[in-house]
Amino acid sequence: MKKPKVIVSVINDLNTDQRVHKVCSFIENQGYDVLLVGRTLKSSQKMEPRSYRTKRFRMFFEKGALFYAWFNFRLFWFLLFHSSSILVSNDLDTLLPNYLVSKLKRTKLVYDSHEYFTEVPELISRPKIRAVWERIERFIFPKLKYVSTVNYSIAQKYQEKYGVPLKVVRNVSPLWNPSLIHSKKELGIPEGKNILIMQGAGLNVDRGVEEAIRMMPFLENTVLIIVGNGDIIPEMKKLVETENWQNLVLFFGKRPYQELLQFTQQADLGLSFDQPTNPNYLFSLPNKIFDYIHTSTPVVCSDLVEVSKLVKGYDVGEIVTDFGPKALAQQIQRILDNPELMEFWKNKCKIAASKENWGVEVQQLNEFYPKVHA
Repeated sequence: MKKPKVIVSVINDLNTDQRVHKVCSFIENQGYDVLLVGRTLKSSQKMEPRSYRTKRFRMFFEKGALFYAWFNFRLFWFLLFHSSSILVSNDLDTLLPNYLVSKLKRTKLVYDSHEYFTEVPELISRPKIRAVWERIERFIFPKLKYVSTVNYSIAQKYQEKYGVPLKVVRNVSPLWNPSLIHSKKELGIPEGKNILIMQGAGLNVDRGVEEAIRMMPFLENTVLIIVGNGDIIPEMKKLVETENWQNLVLFFGKRPYQELLQFTQQADLGLSFDQPTNPNYLFSLPNKIFDYIHTSTPVVCSDLVEVSKLVKGYDVGEIVTDFGPKALAQQIQRILDNPELMEFWKNKCKIAASKENWGVEVQQLNEFYPKVHA
């Protein structure tokens, strides 16, 4: 029996988007033939092997309005001339071509919104561009039948705005059972030091990177490792070099997911200092919170709606509100000086991971992608 085809589209380079990879794997396990479409950048690494097919567009432009226009133009024609039973659009920047093709070909469309898109700081500060995305969203969203998003706060906002019910599928980590644990020496992490980690593919402005770095001179025997990338990282590297903090802050760049978790599990504390400067950040639930929990790395985080609910609910860490360098360092130092508390949180992480994992969370998608029976 020929498998029904599903084309999943996202605007990134595929390698570091764990949510999309997890969803694609689930759809494939339901019995579908999956093709994931994205783009490639000059800086993109070689595509990691996947069990499903992938396609990455080479682009004339890598950012700005011309990039978005060209990507959507190419995606439209690609979807139009490739057969599929289901189209899956990830985020607003791929929705228009998916919607148009789904109408032209009468194909089922599933929309997965990874964030409160029109409220991201990059758009709030650019009202004309934001208005374009708002118009696209207002035109399409009320007509959608199959919609999911990453947490209950964002689902509620969209439902209030458009009257469309959404499935909540949080970006929960899969259970982590590595066959081998790498040592600090193998990873290039200093031994005999307290290790703090801040990780993520979107380490941008207001994500707390600068706050974490500026507190480091006030901590004892402690190193911050930053694993990931984002808009603010080049500026932060210059800051570290200018202040001569190279022995306090180490940058490891983007890493494949399983390698990333090797760094995470070696850390004493996982940091998430996103600032509630815009609605998207206020209601966000970064997947690194789940990564910290799954590697039994206690969490120290800012007081965001969904993050606080999770951390307090499972008692896996502490919420901080004062981000002045000295005050923040004092809060971190107090935790590092209390090994009994940290061990308590580690044990709580293990309990939380057994309940909060992708194998449980992904079952919400059964309605969108019913199992194909041969």
